[in-house]
Amino acid sequence: MTDQGERTNTNTLVIDTSYGSTVGVVGHEPIVETDSRTHVERLQVNITRACAAAGLASNDLDRIVVGVGPAPFTGLRAGIVAAKALAFATGAELLGQNILEPQVLWNLNRHGHGDAAAAQGNASQHVLTLAINDARRKQLYFELLDDSAYGDETEPNRGHRPLIAMDIDYPEQIVERVNAANSQGLTVDVIGHGAGKYESVLRGIAHVGDIVDASVLDQGAMGLTVFAQEAERRYLANPNAPVEPLYLRRPDAEVPNPLKHVLGHAGANRA
Repeated sequence: MTDQGERTNTNTLVIDTSYGSTVGVVGHEPIVETDSRTHVERLQVNITRACAAAGLASNDLDRIVVGVGPAPFTGLRAGIVAAKALAFATGAELLGQNILEPQVLWNLNRHGHGDAAAAQGNASQHVLTLAINDARRKQLYFELLDDSAYGDETEPNRGHRPLIAMDIDYPEQIVERVNAANSQGLTVDVIGHGAGKYESVLRGIAHVGDIVDASVLDQGAMGLTVFAQEAERRYLANPNAPVEPLYLRRPDAEVPNPLKHVLGHAGANRA
């Protein structure tokens, strides 16, 4: 990993397929595809377009930040495979980042209490962020996060204070779990795709604040910057963390039952 001065000039490509797809070079506007029927097919084209718009060839990339979910299987895998292949071909550094935890920093920025405000002692509002992503099948991926660690530059796990660890559940169950975890009665902002779909249920959260059906990666060039910053922070905290997809949902496939015995003969068993 480069030092702070070198990181400022790093050519960083972000690829995320946790919800549709977002492709962009940090410092430039991303290309966003929301049509789940075509975003995978357009991924390679959009990577080329994003690099060209930034005046870069793929070999100019120093770092690739790829979204690792949590998200449904097919689209998520396509983004990670593309990022790994490009990193291998170009020698660019590969970092993984989940889609939920950057929502905390974006939520702070949304309230005007981002890193700069915290450093100046202006971060007066302490909120919890319920970061979500649509898991389909009437479920949500979610994590309940405390923002207070972002103000402490000396905190080794800065930004990582999950009150409920990353999981998947039905909205009604999420409401119950959040209410049980929020013992201090803090305001809870709900941020992420799926918030609008389940807003009527999520209103059952005690002390609920804003419900925003959007992701940090919907925020243009600023969103790319926040996403890449969070990925770097995670890397510095754990350089050996693997870049692997987060599915969370149990696979649909199951080991079949043994074959039935026929005419008294012992049939073949399936392991």
